[in-house]
Amino acid sequence: MLLVVPEGAYAVRLGNEASIKQKVKLTKGSFYSITFSAARTCAQEEKLNVSVVPTIENGDWGVIPIQTMYGSNGWESFACGFKADFPEGEIVIHNTGVEEDPACGPLIDSVALKLLNPPKRTTANLLKNGNFEEGPYVFPNASWGVLIPPHIEDSHSPLPGWIVESLKAVKYIDSKHFSVPEGQRAIELVAGKESALAQIVITTIGKTYDLTFSVGDANNACEGSMIVEAFAGRDTVQVPYESKGKGGYTRGKLRFKAVTTRTRVRFLSTFYTMKNDNSGSLCGPVIDDVKLLSVRYP
Repeated sequence: MLLVVPEGAYAVRLGNEASIKQKVKLTKGSFYSITFSAARTCAQEEKLNVSVVPTIENGDWGVIPIQTMYGSNGWESFACGFKADFPEGEIVIHNTGVEEDPACGPLIDSVALKLLNPPKRTTANLLKNGNFEEGPYVFPNASWGVLIPPHIEDSHSPLPGWIVESLKAVKYIDSKHFSVPEGQRAIELVAGKESALAQIVITTIGKTYDLTFSVGDANNACEGSMIVEAFAGRDTVQVPYESKGKGGYTRGKLRFKAVTTRTRVRFLSTFYTMKNDNSGSLCGPVIDDVKLLSVRYP
């Protein structure tokens, strides 16, 4: 079996119930993200269990499915987050599967650990990390971005402030390999309505707010008509974008009146889109530069 390794000459294949682990020094109470590259070796459904031990929380681990491939080169980078409960921890990546073929099992390469700086809300933006600049480590050669798997809770998200509350992952992209509307990082919604990003923000009942954001494409041959749906409380707006797959963006705006003290802001892509390069790779609209401000005189 000939296998391609994304970086260097070697990688690790995890057989049935196999694990790799490493002890690391941590800052107690701080938040971290783990980024690693993985690939399937067979067509079977494969999953990886990523955990950090010891921990005081029950179930502080995540199972990452790798059967859905968003790229065309066979490799994907994934990110997950955790809070350090002790000054030292052991990172464990475990293959939970039992395959009939002993040659099967996911490949692991390029594992990285990053200390996260949890952003705060400011007078200029009521949303945390609205420009997505704080997030998981991106490998310098990872031209495919970093997938943030679904159902990751806010307190342990590798994308501080945000929740991936969908069935499929969202993709964290950088300006070195993609077109980004603002700054160095952005999010690509790669799986239609199954790829959603949300944040819960404190609001004042009866007050009017403006939610503004950028919608574009990543300059990755993702062409066609796109629509990003933005939700805030009971209100919604659809922002169309006609992508030529070469970069660019437009601005969207949603004005709403808060009906609760905690308002959920949510983004998703209306359509499924594939790259126009015959690869069959999933792609989608990019969102960036998300701001939420109260309106003094609506």
